[in-house]
Amino acid sequence: MTIIKTVILVFISLELAHVSMLYFAPESKIANAVGVFTAWEKSKEYPEIHDFVKYLVNWIAGAKLIFLLLLAMIVIYADAEIQRMSLIALAIATLSFFWRLFPLIKKMDERGEINPKNYSTVLGVMIFIFIAVFLGAAFI
Repeated sequence: MTIIKTVILVFISLELAHVSMLYFAPESKIANAVGVFTAWEKSKEYPEIHDFVKYLVNWIAGAKLIFLLLLAMIVIYADAEIQRMSLIALAIATLSFFWRLFPLIKKMDERGEINPKNYSTVLGVMIFIFIAVFLGAAFI
């Protein structure tokens, strides 16, 4: 198995854990579920808002599942060049985290709305490592 396939399969495995938590235990604080956000519990006080939040969480899980199944098809059926380009595409797409999501979670973390504290920094480092691994594997 090539390094590229290995990196994609590890990423699929990690993200499947995330999707599973979003679908079956969104209140968890592991595997990047939404339990780290204090707003998750607060939203339960307002059933209409909580249903909307649950809808968005499940929508994200569904979109991720589509994406992961497409990655699995790339691992199974695509040639090495397409797999390499897929890692570059993953790196570029993942960079968008630092454009919109990171500033938002950092702000919530600073306001004490994320538990554990400094989770935004840990998540930012983790996402940066993903990008570095994607690019490293693509250009080895």
